[in-house]
Amino acid sequence: MINPLIPFNIRGAIWYQGEGNVGRAHNYTMLMNSMIQSWRDEWNIGDFPFYFVQIAPNGCCGNIGRSQQAFLREAQLKTMQTMKNTGMVVTLDIGSTLTIHPPEKILIGKRLAYWALAKDYGFDGLPHSGPVFKSLTIEGNKAYVDFDYAEKGVTSYGKKLSGFEIAGKDKIFYKAQADIDPHWGAGWKRSILVLMSEEVNEPKYIRYGWTNYIEGMLYNIHGLPASSFRSDD
Repeated sequence: MINPLIPFNIRGAIWYQGEGNVGRAHNYTMLMNSMIQSWRDEWNIGDFPFYFVQIAPNGCCGNIGRSQQAFLREAQLKTMQTMKNTGMVVTLDIGSTLTIHPPEKILIGKRLAYWALAKDYGFDGLPHSGPVFKSLTIEGNKAYVDFDYAEKGVTSYGKKLSGFEIAGKDKIFYKAQADIDPHWGAGWKRSILVLMSEEVNEPKYIRYGWTNYIEGMLYNIHGLPASSFRSDD
């Protein structure tokens, strides 16, 4: 299908796919990375940009309480983290319980455009990615979460945070109370995410959005949503 296009010039590619691979998340990163590399090899113009859309949460087919989609979203995130010159649009905040295809296509298009503008069209410094889990710090019974692409902190824009879980070394996860701790001032890290649960005295692991459907509400201050994530692997 790609072969007839190879004689034509290409600036980059955008890709929207993954729902059909939910049952095979374990090998999706390998397949996706191999496909991107094969396209780049065929065009032979270097590592041209490849931007893609993370599958949106959905409750289609009665799978609202399950987590297969979370593993596929994680596999897509790993492609962004391992393949040079790739970027991922997060859709965790615009899913649908009725269909696998989120209705907010214009917003998805804008988020794809941010990646291209920032990386390929000279708009240096333009925010283009939502928060990506970076590290976890434990202090007592609280977990403090740090993110890439959220240098000035995170926000929920006034919405009550949900979809977070926390576990001890036994990896039994409980619903976590999530708060955004503000640090007023003009510098970096003006807010940080804090998780805790009365069920877990010594937390060790956390996760967010680890279910098929979630209405994501965690953003960086530029309005770009965080991907689902987990600190255990």
